[in-house]
Amino acid sequence: MNDKAAIEEQQTQLLRQLLAEVAPANAFYSDRIASAGIDSTSVTLESFVESIPLTTRADWTDDQLEHPPFGTNLSYPLDRYVRFCRTSGSTGRAMTWLDTREGWDAMLDNWIRVYEAAGIRDAHRVFFAFSFGPFLGLWTAYDAAVKMGHLCIPGGGLSSVARLNLMIDTQAQVLCCTPTYAIRLAHVAAENDIDLASTAVKAIIVAGEPGGSIPATRDLISRSWNGARVYDHHGMTEVGPVTYECPSEPGVLHVMEDAFFAEIIDEELVLTTLKRPGSPLLRYRTGDIVSPERRTPCACGSHELCLLGGILGRKDDMVVVRGMNVFPSAVEGIVRAFSEIEEYRVEVSSVDGLAEMKIQVETEDASVCGAIQDKLQAALFLRIPVKAVEPGSLPRFELKAKRWIRNDRDTDT
Repeated sequence: MNDKAAIEEQQTQLLRQLLAEVAPANAFYSDRIASAGIDSTSVTLESFVESIPLTTRADWTDDQLEHPPFGTNLSYPLDRYVRFCRTSGSTGRAMTWLDTREGWDAMLDNWIRVYEAAGIRDAHRVFFAFSFGPFLGLWTAYDAAVKMGHLCIPGGGLSSVARLNLMIDTQAQVLCCTPTYAIRLAHVAAENDIDLASTAVKAIIVAGEPGGSIPATRDLISRSWNGARVYDHHGMTEVGPVTYECPSEPGVLHVMEDAFFAEIIDEELVLTTLKRPGSPLLRYRTGDIVSPERRTPCACGSHELCLLGGILGRKDDMVVVRGMNVFPSAVEGIVRAFSEIEEYRVEVSSVDGLAEMKIQVETEDASVCGAIQDKLQAALFLRIPVKAVEPGSLPRFELKAKRWIRNDRDTDT
């Protein structure tokens, strides 16, 4: 992409087009835009930031609850909308999202950039190891691959063993799934004497969790899949696919700035969706914690904003333990460095507002627990108990893993 000045010029033009569509008809945003006193024909990025208030998740979830079933963040009559999706509910109540054909196509173009950055350009066989439901990421990934001309192999409704066998039968070259499920499939393969070297998988595109940019998790997935390259990216139902992994530097994500105007406020990624006018978000607080860097250009040639280390964590996932901020990604990076661990779970208990953590790990070698405790203490400056549990005793996941269990209690009640 062109340099920063060219990026900002393109964003300005897209922003003006967006506001011209949204201001007259979108009940959710029309009052905000009018109160800001900005003119869609002359607005700049600077005046937009100064005038338009931030949008929070609570803003649009409350709106949907007050105006069921779809809320008021719709810029067109309902008959313009052709796609229905729902959030996973992993960070609160599951909410719906509607898209027009044009908005959906724009998100497919973003996904095409994800594939192309991963070197998936000519005709490939792409396997989707998902149980297809109403989650946007699954469908946009699939539809984009179809649009590119790849042979798309759906794995919905199958057991893990059946999915592995189907990958072998079809000689799929690309696997799309969550980091957790890539690891799970490798364990299932070992349990059932399925040699992953007999697959043709050379690239694994992951999302839904921060593991794709955590070196220990990436290495574990790659080693388990006979050296396949792991590619990360991220997105959300409410904004669509946002980033692609830098082709030159694993663990660095580029924001697709031809589709998003990005701000960083107190380390949090704030996004305006420039190509989704039917159901837009203006200055949306994503909750994603990032470390931004602007390179001129990056080694891959891009001038688009870099997020070093990918998504470092989410604000609503952070736990404060004895004064220390702990993100799930930090624990993941330590635990996954131990190949003896198949699965793990973190229990957070709060007594009178003070949080304590303990970790359960599936392993047949209990001595590894001490080594994990030492690594946690060295990295997080916390003494966190680690206990071995029976292999196979912890839950398994296909989509977003729910490894962090919170048990809050107050001794005064």
